[in-house]
Amino acid sequence: MGNSTLERNIFVHSLRVPCCSIHRKMSPVSVLCFLLFHLLIPSPAQADGDITIGSSLTAKKDNSSWLSPSGDFAFGFRTLPANPDNHGEVFLLSIWYNKIPSRTIVWFANGDHPAPENSKLEFTPDLGLVLTDPRGERLWISENIVGTISHATINDTGNFIILGSNLEKLWKSFEDPDDTLLPSQTLGKNKYLSSRQGSFSRGKFQLRMLDSGDLVLNTINLPSIPSASDFYHRITLNFDGVLTQYVHPKNSNSNGTWTSLWSEPENICTAVLAPRGSGVCGYNSICSLGNNNRPKCGCPEKYTLLDPNDEYGSCTPNFTLSCEEDEKKLKQGSIEDLYTFVELEHTGWPTSDYALLKPFSEDECRNSCLRDCMCAAAGFRDGNSCWKKKLPLSNGRVDPNLQGKFLIKVPKRDSTLTNDSQYPIPKGRIKDHDHRILIFVGTVLFGTSVSVNFLLIGAITWGFFFVYRKKLKNISTKENFVESNLRYFTYQELFQATDGFKEEVGRGSFGIVYKGVMSNDAPIAVKKLTSGMQNKEREFRTEVDVIGQTSHKNLVRLLGFCDEGQERLLVYEFLSNGTLSSLLFSGESKPSWIQRCQIASGIARGLLYLHEECTTQIIHCDIKPQNILLDDYYNARISDFGLAKLLKMSQSHTQTNIRGTRGYIAPEWFRNLPISVKVDVYSYGVLLLEIICCRSCFKTEVSRESDGGLLTDWAYDCFMHGMLDALVEGDTEGLSNRVKLKNLVMITLWCIQEDPSLRPTMKKVTQMLEGAVEVPVPPCPFPLNSSTSSFLHPN
Repeated sequence: MGNSTLERNIFVHSLRVPCCSIHRKMSPVSVLCFLLFHLLIPSPAQADGDITIGSSLTAKKDNSSWLSPSGDFAFGFRTLPANPDNHGEVFLLSIWYNKIPSRTIVWFANGDHPAPENSKLEFTPDLGLVLTDPRGERLWISENIVGTISHATINDTGNFIILGSNLEKLWKSFEDPDDTLLPSQTLGKNKYLSSRQGSFSRGKFQLRMLDSGDLVLNTINLPSIPSASDFYHRITLNFDGVLTQYVHPKNSNSNGTWTSLWSEPENICTAVLAPRGSGVCGYNSICSLGNNNRPKCGCPEKYTLLDPNDEYGSCTPNFTLSCEEDEKKLKQGSIEDLYTFVELEHTGWPTSDYALLKPFSEDECRNSCLRDCMCAAAGFRDGNSCWKKKLPLSNGRVDPNLQGKFLIKVPKRDSTLTNDSQYPIPKGRIKDHDHRILIFVGTVLFGTSVSVNFLLIGAITWGFFFVYRKKLKNISTKENFVESNLRYFTYQELFQATDGFKEEVGRGSFGIVYKGVMSNDAPIAVKKLTSGMQNKEREFRTEVDVIGQTSHKNLVRLLGFCDEGQERLLVYEFLSNGTLSSLLFSGESKPSWIQRCQIASGIARGLLYLHEECTTQIIHCDIKPQNILLDDYYNARISDFGLAKLLKMSQSHTQTNIRGTRGYIAPEWFRNLPISVKVDVYSYGVLLLEIICCRSCFKTEVSRESDGGLLTDWAYDCFMHGMLDALVEGDTEGLSNRVKLKNLVMITLWCIQEDPSLRPTMKKVTQMLEGAVEVPVPPCPFPLNSSTSSFLHPN
């Protein structure tokens, strides 16, 4: 592979840096090059520190060195630590901080081949600095010197300079850096820093300033060990995502095998985070680092490989973990008799969270997961944070940087939670009631005539078919949703849990929501769908299945469902602080500016998850404050997926009937245009404006009931006339950060653009909200119906 590089640009692609100097203002990313903190250190002429032609230094212990005027820096030989490969002591020609005990080296020459003892450095009139070994063989020179050399100096910035007769700078150590940059030092075009490997030999990383002005970090192949003449080389991207350089001896008589020289990334387990999959290893598996930086996958205790022949595959629990099984077993004992926890350190599954409980103690975390039938594991971090997780666990990894404990819920006894339906029934095994039925049938058949027997057999066969078809249908209904960890509720269970659907807590066009309490005293919200949904059983079941597999801290968690006869009910976790609509429009004091900004960010992250991070892309279609619920800590949770539209992975848009609520519906619904995730972006823009202003999109002083976008018109007028104060009138917190206010309003105006192609994605929205990208000035959102001619005032 020689000296070819494998470039890996880790900086923002738009970063441009002046090649001759990078002292000018740069992108924040360029802070990595701390050469920018030039401290305006003076560079004196140093007449009394001049190094004259013919001066020399010898590589010996305690040898003298050339000092800068202040003595801060020294130039000379430093003894390197003993190395078995070296015969005798070796020395490094270098520049170092001279006044601190560590005497840190900041520049060096010929690090791959240090100088043996008694090597000599001479300052010559034609070549400048020349380093030779004791036999007189040249080891290193100061290259590319053009002109007549006068003298040299090392100044108080740490720069060794060779000067010409007219004091022009013919050579500078600053222009030949190694692994370090100093204040006032610049990285010119086509120059680079090299990492160290071992003592001072070249490492595999380079930080380069390209001719284009891009600053890139790349890896390099190290050809010197082993040499290309004696070894075969190859670089392979392995199936586990690790890029590795291998070598193999060319000698055909050798029994050597392919050996790894280097690999990238160094830890694939922690480097990869797959939002749509299981990660390096399968679901419920744990990735740890093995030989040659290659991953090893393993199953946690009481889990086994789904496919014994696939060591990198998914793991499955050797027990059943479901709400239905818990309820059955609880009749025989307490929850403490059923489960215990396996503790793991420096381990985590970072993408399987469905709830964050904070502040929580470790005991509270254990008890919460123990009594939650959905909880398969919990991560206790930071001494007060409890992250509850449900199956399947994904992206499992061992990470030394992870502190705290990871708790995996397992049965105390393997047989305690074993579900007989998972295993085949042994031959000859018949349940008692079925056995009695067969005895009865046999007795009747043997005691009657042949003709009657035929009639009886026909009747019994029909009866069995009718009864077991109904039973099989019910079993199928339940088992279809086992993989999504949703509980199948009977209508009677929910009737009792809600005390006969007594306490109504919400109402919408597709159903009424009632508060209920489970047998373990956990509150639930039960949505009883109206008859309008009952004719769409296939769509209902598909949506329940897909939405049941979603898991995000900004989505309301679906616990289960009831699909019995004509009844269709959805069971959600109960959130105590109600809807965002009540918080914003209750007429009481406004929620704080910071709280509103956090709520807006939470909703955006939830929509980003639905649009880009789910296995099946979901368009919510009805984003509005009534469908945003608030948990105990006022974290925003998106709810009510009754109108949601599911897209296949190959789809970017769909055609469907109008869905949503007036005022939040995107224009394309009315124009027979393809519907994409951008309809949710439009609705979010209206909602964000309501969060900013704490007023409904329908309520302003001028009433136009036919126009649901009145608040958006008024906001654009305020923006155009430079009167954003009117949007948050009386809100001192909002007015105290005018830059943030302006950015939020501009994000709103981008989101409500009539042209869907102009609207940003929710990923871009979250980046703008977090300040990661700049918010450009938006165009008029409604160019065909501009409102700038009539300035409106709020009530």
